[in-house]
This record gives sequence, C-alpha cells and structure tokens, in this order.
Amino acid sequence: MKKSLFAFAAALLMLGACNPQVEENKNEAPEVDKGQAAIENIMTRTSIRQFKEQPVEQEKVDIMLKAAMAAPTAVNLQPWHFIVITDKKAIGLLSGNQPTNAPLLIAVCGNTDKTTMENGNKLPDFWVQDVSAATENLLLAAHALGLGAVWTGVYPVMERTAEVANVLNCPPNIIPLAVVRIGYPDEAPEPKNKFKEENISYNKFGGKKE
Repeated sequence: MKKSLFAFAAALLMLGACNPQVEENKNEAPEVDKGQAAIENIMTRTSIRQFKEQPVEQEKVDIMLKAAMAAPTAVNLQPWHFIVITDKKAIGLLSGNQPTNAPLLIAVCGNTDKTTMENGNKLPDFWVQDVSAATENLLLAAHALGLGAVWTGVYPVMERTAEVANVLNCPPNIIPLAVVRIGYPDEAPEPKNKFKEENISYNKFGGKKE
C-alpha cells in the first residue's frame, strides 16, 4: 500500500526533530498541501484484518476518539458512546464466528437518551447516521496514525446487537452499531477503486453531466 502524504509529513517532522541541520533549514522545506494529504488519506484507506502482536498506544486511542467525536451530528445532540476493548476474553466473545488477532476493539454505539431536542421532541433514528459518520472518522484517523482497522457491522441485525450489548453490559439506551477492529497492520492490501460513473446522476435520477 502506498504511504499517504500525511504519513510522509509526519516523517518529515520527526526527521526535523532528530536532525539539527534539518531543524535549521525547516523554513526552507516545502509545505505539504493539507487538502491533498487529507484526500490521500481517504483514498488510500482500506480494511485491514490481520494485525501484528503490538498494542495500540493510548495516545493514538485518544486521537481516534477525538476524531470520531468531530463527526457531524443532527441538532448537535452527539448521540454516541464509545467502548474501548483490550481485554482478550471480551475480544474473543465479540469476534463470534470471525476470530481476530486485533489487540484493540472499539464498539461505536448509539445513545438513544441523546435523541431528544430542547423542545422535547425526539428525532427519528438519525443517531444511526451520526454514529456511522463517527465510525468513518475513526477509520480515517486510524489510517492516518499508521494503524489498520476494519468496520464490522452490528446494528440493525438484532440478534447480533443483543449479543454485543450483552458482552459489553450495555443498558437498553446504548445500542452497538459497529465494532471496529484496530491494530498495526500485518498485511498490505491495495485500496479498491470504487469510483463508478454509473452511480452518479445530475439534477435528477439518471440525469447526465452537462
């Protein structure tokens, strides 16, 4: 997998910290286009299912959670809750019939107690969209940090939702939407090119580009 510009920029910063000559000339170094780096991070992210036996640092966990909670949310209700799992027994129970060697799982859940507006009206199930956006942010942050991750779906398969909620001791208002497996990659699959013109319309369904 090709390295993202984000990772390249981080490497340059670390080089500057270790090399006095680079530090002296840091003002002469070309700037990395932040927009291009962000797009590169999105386009090179792919699902990782095999991981090294290396724990994920708490500092990186914190960054991923902050990125997840930067997601858009209807009426800013932020109806999410994150359960960080490192216990091997719990990881085994949550893996079901798809065992994993991931050292870290994060269950991304919806909190239905946080779906009521100030006027007392409850929103429809927009929490699903909000929590999905948070999950994608989590995946992108993991990739930017040199980690690998894969989104495993839970909700709306009610049997699976109940199983995960039981393992994690979730109260009725906390609904697991997904369990993200995270760790240092032990594989390097090429990102898939999913861009297809037939999935695009303009102005109305089936409308052509002018």
